[in-house]
Amino acid sequence: MNRIVIYTDGGCRGNPGIGGWGVWLRYEGYDKKIKGSADSTTNNRMELTAAIRGLEAIKSTEIAIDLYTDSKYVMNGINEWIVSWKSKGWKTSSKKTVKNVDLWKQLDDLNESHDVTWHWVKGHSGDEGNEIADSLANQAMDDLNK
Repeated sequence: MNRIVIYTDGGCRGNPGIGGWGVWLRYEGYDKKIKGSADSTTNNRMELTAAIRGLEAIKSTEIAIDLYTDSKYVMNGINEWIVSWKSKGWKTSSKKTVKNVDLWKQLDDLNESHDVTWHWVKGHSGDEGNEIADSLANQAMDDLNK
């Protein structure tokens, strides 16, 4: 079975600061690159936004997805922490509202509507997909500075 492959990355210049996100999607012979930016944001928000925008770009819920991120925050959140957060009404164990809860809720909805297998890849390690997503995020930040 063919799978959609998504590489995502987000970053910030300053934290908070100017942020950018990049996504590289591949499916069979199809290849798409998307990017975006935001003023006064955080690295974690851009990492989450990249994953959200990547999944939003997939219209079919019938095709399995392999999503690659270099963010341990995203990986741990979607695979471990989110179950507890949801059971506690989006609160942490210290009863504080989960940071970036607006984005986590969006990501959770998209994750539940697709068949996503999450993969962590070490950033800046020469992985082609991660390098492309990183380049797109940096281009988005450069574009915002113009």
